[in-house]
Amino acid sequence: MTEGKEHKSKGQTESAPVDAEGSDAQNTSGTGFTSFPIVGIGASAGGLAAFEAFFSGMPPDADPGMAFVLVQHLAPDHSSILAELVQRTTRMKVMEVVDGMAVQVNCAYIIPPNRDMAFLNGTLQLLEPSAPRGHRLPIDFLFRSLAQDQRERAIGIVLSGTGSDGTLGVRAIKGEGGMVMVQNPDSCEFDGMPRSAVATGMVDYELPPAEMPAKLMAYVAQAFGSPPGLPPTRHLSTKTR
Repeated sequence: MTEGKEHKSKGQTESAPVDAEGSDAQNTSGTGFTSFPIVGIGASAGGLAAFEAFFSGMPPDADPGMAFVLVQHLAPDHSSILAELVQRTTRMKVMEVVDGMAVQVNCAYIIPPNRDMAFLNGTLQLLEPSAPRGHRLPIDFLFRSLAQDQRERAIGIVLSGTGSDGTLGVRAIKGEGGMVMVQNPDSCEFDGMPRSAVATGMVDYELPPAEMPAKLMAYVAQAFGSPPGLPPTRHLSTKTR
């Protein structure tokens, strides 16, 4: 498998433009969509290095015009160092989520330990996991809520990890016409989650984490091109293998 692999995706869509100036996650057009893209990113084992590489690849002198919601598998009693690590590599504000927190542009949000997290109406909702430890799928939980809320505007990224968490979420996002990136398995410390996602046949891009931000920003610039306040316009993908 080669780095920078690009997949043809069915039902790719255009949406409303990125609003890099607004601070409120809700738009006022009545569509229910946020006025800027929400990017869900999930990782498990090997995820710290992948997150660091991803955010180190962001432009150092420009705001991305989107928000990032990060899910990492954590032991229930284990405090995460992810917020501190990401803050060292980005100019964005990075914070651990509290229940009901409104999502703002140019910010990154980190899941706290022992919680599932959903995106709903521009806010992040925290729930006590119903599945026993070892059977929880917090990345799927976030991705599916993002797909339901943002539909074709949803973006999901699967990074290093064992198991298959994120795969059902990939299917949900692609089922709504959103976009999915996956870490190139050859660049992963643990490739179980990326390979499971790729096996769906629904992944748009396979890339090393450091190369993802440039592709992500190019995608957003192209896909979020409708005038403000107008509903998204569907179109067929022009991507090639």
